[in-house]
Amino acid sequence: MDPVRNPYAPGAGQRPPELAGRDRQLQQFEVTLERVAAGRPERSMVLSGLRGVGKTVLLNALRGQAVKRAWGTGKFEARPDQSLRLPLAQAVHAAVREVAHRHRDPDRVDTVAGVVKSFALRTPLPDRKKVRWQPPTDVPAMKGRADSGDLELDLIELFTDVADLARDLGVGIGIFVDEMQDISTDELAALCGACHEISQQGAPLVVVGAGLPHLPVALAASKSYAERLFRYVVVDRLPREMADRALLVPAGTEDVDYTAEALDELYLLTDGYPYFVQAYGKVTWDAALTSPIEVADVREAAPEAEGELAVGFFGARYDRATPAERDYMRAMADLAAHHDDGPVPTSDIAQALGRKPQSLSPARDGLIKKGLVYSSERGTVAFTVPHFGKFLRGQRG
Repeated sequence: MDPVRNPYAPGAGQRPPELAGRDRQLQQFEVTLERVAAGRPERSMVLSGLRGVGKTVLLNALRGQAVKRAWGTGKFEARPDQSLRLPLAQAVHAAVREVAHRHRDPDRVDTVAGVVKSFALRTPLPDRKKVRWQPPTDVPAMKGRADSGDLELDLIELFTDVADLARDLGVGIGIFVDEMQDISTDELAALCGACHEISQQGAPLVVVGAGLPHLPVALAASKSYAERLFRYVVVDRLPREMADRALLVPAGTEDVDYTAEALDELYLLTDGYPYFVQAYGKVTWDAALTSPIEVADVREAAPEAEGELAVGFFGARYDRATPAERDYMRAMADLAAHHDDGPVPTSDIAQALGRKPQSLSPARDGLIKKGLVYSSERGTVAFTVPHFGKFLRGQRG
């Protein structure tokens, strides 16, 4: 096949040519946008799932829906070593700019921009140096609004003023947060509190977050009512029909087909994880000579896909771990083989390493902070990356 016409896109956060299996979530968000813009009560949304299932892609698609409805939107990626205030101010400022040019009252727009600036300037100076963006310089900070230093109160005032500006135009504001699990507990609590107040006001503003599987637990730990505050959507691997669709529809645009046996083999290799579907689809396309693509083409190309995943998807993450963290993950991987590669009791890991559980807490906490493992239930851990246990076991084979 012509590699130039290869339709597959195995990139981090890169939208595949066919966004298969996410129709329900997209339809639900269309309803959310309509209800919020009409002043009807609606919950914000949280996406959670393993790495490689397409959370960022779906988050971007949801933002695209808001943009099509002329909403103001902004997006940022949370980081564990960074305060929420400045990146959130940057996202809100982007959303204001998207609606500002349509507003008839420039003074009102400047006032809201001044509130954004006052909110941003409350960021501690060391945190400001971590972000290249600076608050808008063409408007004065609005003193006495969103600048108290209490994050929850400031967020409520910021969200209220920005949402009111959008309401003037009959639209809303959407703030999209990736890697939401990396927001500290205190700041998550403030964000939840602000979302709760905004929802009660019926203000046209929604927050859509995406993160690892333990994000719902982290939100619930920050505020008891967080369970009722958001609509939680688990983004999982694709069922067989949708995995086939992700391969067949793009290929069909190039008049290329697959045999049933080839699709069987691809699903066996990818397990329906969207990133893997794109990775194996791309190398299989390049290996095939004619249409339909056959199972022999898939098997010939599979080692190349495995090699690329070993370096870019698995290896890059493994290399970030310390020696102690790698020992922890290797023991975890061996034990996971007996748990269908699901959650593993931390006590079993300690026993396998001949250590006391408390002495392994730094390694476990380091891996959680780096986003390599997560704990959704007390006393267990699991890999955030699908097939990571299998990868680690294969490294010693």
